Amino acid sequence: VQLQASGGGLVQAGGSLRLSCAASGSIFGINLMGWYRQAPGKERELVATTTNGGSAKYADSVKGRFTVSRDNAKNTVYLQMNSLKPEDTAFYYCNADRFGSIYWGKGTLVTVSS
Repeated sequence: VQLQASGGGLVQAGGSLRLSCAASGSIFGINLMGWYRQAPGKERELVATTTNGGSAKYADSVKGRFTVSRDNAKNTVYLQMNSLKPEDTAFYYCNADRFGSIYWGKGTLVTVSS
């Protein structure tokens, strides 16, 4: 499974960004897809995940601001980020769970200026 993320960039506090992550390769059997982030000097943390049935889970820090969605026909997961804060600055990584094996994409940098 290969994961290609895009959509990061620089945005002012209060702004919005939309991340996309497309899966390719051996995609049959992918259930959970989601987003994690890692800020400088911090550990990687869960942001949001969604099952192929659309059941979503969010970190408390992003609830009400971020929305994870998925287009199963395109094998793509999205992360709509609104009301961004400087503390959201991090590398964002998408991942996928296929029959218990975890795959990671390369990170995309999100920088939120104050």
